[in-house]
Amino acid sequence: MGDRETNNHSEVTDFILVGFRVRPELHILLFLLFLLVYAMILLGNVGMMTIIMTDSRLNTPMYFFLGNLSFIDLFYSSVIAPKAMVNFWSESKSISFAGCVTQFFLFVLFIVAEGFLLAVMAYDRFIAICNPLLYSVQMSARLCTQLVAGSYFCGCISSVLQTSVTFTLSFCGSRAIDHFYCDDRPLQRLSCSDLYFHNMVNFFLCSIIILPTIIVIIVSYMYIVSTVLKIRSTEGRKKAFSTCSSHLGVVSVLYGAVIFMYVTPDRFPELSKVASLCYTLVTPMLNPLIYSLRNKDVKEALRKILGKKILLFNSILTVI
Repeated sequence: MGDRETNNHSEVTDFILVGFRVRPELHILLFLLFLLVYAMILLGNVGMMTIIMTDSRLNTPMYFFLGNLSFIDLFYSSVIAPKAMVNFWSESKSISFAGCVTQFFLFVLFIVAEGFLLAVMAYDRFIAICNPLLYSVQMSARLCTQLVAGSYFCGCISSVLQTSVTFTLSFCGSRAIDHFYCDDRPLQRLSCSDLYFHNMVNFFLCSIIILPTIIVIIVSYMYIVSTVLKIRSTEGRKKAFSTCSSHLGVVSVLYGAVIFMYVTPDRFPELSKVASLCYTLVTPMLNPLIYSLRNKDVKEALRKILGKKILLFNSILTVI
């Protein structure tokens, strides 16, 4: 039995990404929608990183974390979107076994790293609001670097474990993955292996990733709300809440979509795909908009950069 399963597993050289079950004529519309969203992701996140790196006034822990958030959003959406767009025009919609492993590994790495980074950003806001006098001491450059590196490290360890237990399963049934990228639940449906160990590893990873990060975020904001309510001036409360509202919006969209996807029964795969869109493409698109539109420092830095570009352009026109 073991030999037969090993042989079945070794025969799998590629998978088929089914994608969205819609009429063929709608594929062009979906392609254009994906292209528009991905273009906004590239423009927004590259723009955010450029603004943070070029403006010395944004050389603070909060913007250091925000720059890394933009990098993560840009990277994991790039793991998903280009292949999904290619498949709208492809007849076979295939992805190689190695390509599926790579896509799965990179996506898990960066989505887990983002979860930890959002917890770090909540802790940063907690220190900034609850202990403002000690902020520069407690949130040193060394600690910020360690926290970001730790987020990537946790993402890497989690990805290695989850990728290992997923792609050592025997895939002896259909090769058709009912999704637009290589994800865990659709791959489980293709397996003829016993999923007990696989599910235990997933449960363990969720217990040490999702639960602790959510606890850090909730506890941080409990202290933040308690501190803000003690501020007597309305303007002071408004300013304090405005620094947190963007982060709360990002957290709500990401965790809300993830939780919705994983509590949706398997008999509704199309709902899972829609939920996946929220955190694979919609969240990376919205993050730069949320942080830039509600942040005076970012808007001022953007005006400064655009002002220089306009001045340079006018100078060139004058010379010509």
